[in-house]
Amino acid sequence: MITIPLRIGTRGSPLALAQTEETRRLLAAAHPELAEPGAVETVVIRTTGDKIRDRPLADIGGKGLFTKEIDEAMLAGGIDVAVHSMKDLPTWLPDGIVLACMLPREDPRDALICARAGGLAELPAGSIVGTASLRRKAQILHRRPDLRVVPLRGNVHTRLRKVSAGEVDATLLALAGLRRLGMGDAAAAVIEPDEMLPAVAQGAIGLTCRAGAPSVREVLAGLDDAETTMRVTAERAMLEVLDGSCRTPIAALAEVDGAGGLALRGLIARPDGSELLETARAGRAEDARSLGRDAGEELRRRAGPGFFDEPI
Repeated sequence: MITIPLRIGTRGSPLALAQTEETRRLLAAAHPELAEPGAVETVVIRTTGDKIRDRPLADIGGKGLFTKEIDEAMLAGGIDVAVHSMKDLPTWLPDGIVLACMLPREDPRDALICARAGGLAELPAGSIVGTASLRRKAQILHRRPDLRVVPLRGNVHTRLRKVSAGEVDATLLALAGLRRLGMGDAAAAVIEPDEMLPAVAQGAIGLTCRAGAPSVREVLAGLDDAETTMRVTAERAMLEVLDGSCRTPIAALAEVDGAGGLALRGLIARPDGSELLETARAGRAEDARSLGRDAGEELRRRAGPGFFDEPI
C-alpha cells in the first residue's frame, strides 16, 4: 500500500515543473487514489546546477549537478519519487536509488532558435551561437568551423530571451522541452539527426525512487514505456562504456522499427570539432544494452587515449 501523500521531488525550472505535471497526470490516470486532492505533493529542490549559472557545466562537475540534492533528499526520506530529464541523469546512480521507469519519449531532435536563418547551413559566417552543450558545440564546429560558439546557460525562457536581445545570433534547444512548455513554434528549424545527433536520452523523462520502497516501485513500474526504455537503454549503455558526462562530446540515438528491431547511431567528437567518429548498430530491441555497449567499445577503441583531452 502506497503512503499518501506521494512526494515528488523536482527542480524548479519551468520545464522541470512541466515534466512533473506530466508525471502527476499519468499517476492519477493509472491510480485513481492519486487523483484525489492532496494525494500527490510536489517538492521543489534547488540543485547546485541551478545555483551556479555563470560557468559551463563541464567546469563545475557535469551532470550530477542537477541531481545531487534531489538524491540526497530521497535518501533522507524527504521525497518518494524524483522526476529527471534522462539526459541529465548520471550514468551511475547512488547506492539505494533505482531508475523505476521512463515515460513516453518526446521528439529527441534539437531545435535551432534564430531570428535570421532557417537552419544551421543558412547562418552567416561569423555568426555567434550560444550553447552550454559540448555535444552541440563540437558538432556545430565540425560542420561549420566558420561559426563562433560561446557559452550560454539558463533555462529555456532565459536562452530565448538572450537570442531575442541579440546577445547571440542563435542557440539550440531540445525540441522536446519546447513542446512540453507549449513553445514548439519558437523553433526556426528542427535539426535532423543526420546533421546533429541528439544527446543520449534526450526527450525522455525518468522517475527514480528508493531501492527499499517496493510499493513506490510497483506504482511507478506501471507507467514505464517499453519502447522508450529500450531506446534509452541502448544509448546509455554506449555512454556507460565511454564513461560519458557533460565534459565529453557524446551523442546517440536509438530507434525501433515496430517489428522487434532496433537501430543505434552514436558519435564522439573532439571538443573543438576537429575530429568526429561515428558508428551504428542494428539488431533486436531485446539486445539493446549489448548493442549499446558494443558501439561504445568500438568508439573507445577507435578514439584511443587522450581523445577528449583537447582544450575546451
